[in-house]
Amino acid sequence: MTELATQATGLARPDQTRQHSPLYFAWRRFADNKAALGAGVVLVVLILMAIFAPLITGTGGNEQAFLTQSLAFPSGEHWFGVDDLGRDFFARIVYGARVSLGIGLSAALFSLVIGLPVGALAGYLGGRFDWVTMRVIELFSVVPPLLAALLLASVTRGGLWAIVLIAALFGWVNVCLLVRAQVKSFREKEFIMAAQALGASPWHVIWRHLIPNSVSPIIVGFVLAIPLAMMLEASLSFLGIGVQPPTPSWGQMINIGMNFIFFYWHMAVFPTLALALTILSASLLGDGLRDAFDPTLKGR
Repeated sequence: MTELATQATGLARPDQTRQHSPLYFAWRRFADNKAALGAGVVLVVLILMAIFAPLITGTGGNEQAFLTQSLAFPSGEHWFGVDDLGRDFFARIVYGARVSLGIGLSAALFSLVIGLPVGALAGYLGGRFDWVTMRVIELFSVVPPLLAALLLASVTRGGLWAIVLIAALFGWVNVCLLVRAQVKSFREKEFIMAAQALGASPWHVIWRHLIPNSVSPIIVGFVLAIPLAMMLEASLSFLGIGVQPPTPSWGQMINIGMNFIFFYWHMAVFPTLALALTILSASLLGDGLRDAFDPTLKGR
């Protein structure tokens, strides 16, 4: 009887009038993107494998425990075979994930540290600061990242932190552009004008109001910076000026494996597949997050 009365009066039940947050609709859009969801699962698995590498592999990444089986092909005992120095290649791949993912995540974090404040200031202040920022971004856009990274890596003689800084130097651009666009769209909103009318300083408005409302481009920029850094590291390591042996790195392993590609295919194929899978997963996840957080998409 109550339900009929509700329908007769045209009133909605409480569960029908409940308002969901934008995060709820963003999650629904992301969950509908099966490719992005699967990519996220793959990345989580790879990160967990890198963290718990000693528990998964049984041998160290540099442990020459199988010298008598050097260059052995994949088998039940050695899933990815054995390399030329008698090291289990599956263990090398897993420990290499620590290096490649570590560089990608660290470089993405540094990109965020640079791009977030610069993009927020450019979007909020506008004028000359915004003009200078855009000219700097255009300069970074026309310079090939790999060539510039080769020059900088040659000067710094490579190394983990040098590669992280070089990757961050080129990765901050996308973060800056995403945050700048979001801040520019919010700076004319009523709550920003109210804060300004109450005497809030520009720093207060940026850090307390604009940046918290720019979480979505920050997350997207961070995730998209990861594959860029990983590709840069792999390219430099492949050319011999990135991560130096014996530290396992996928790019370095591909470089060594190319010397054996015609006879011992596993030396180059497995690190290449690991790198391609990780970069593809990070790219799909970033694209999925960007679509999920797109403010032009209305909640269904």
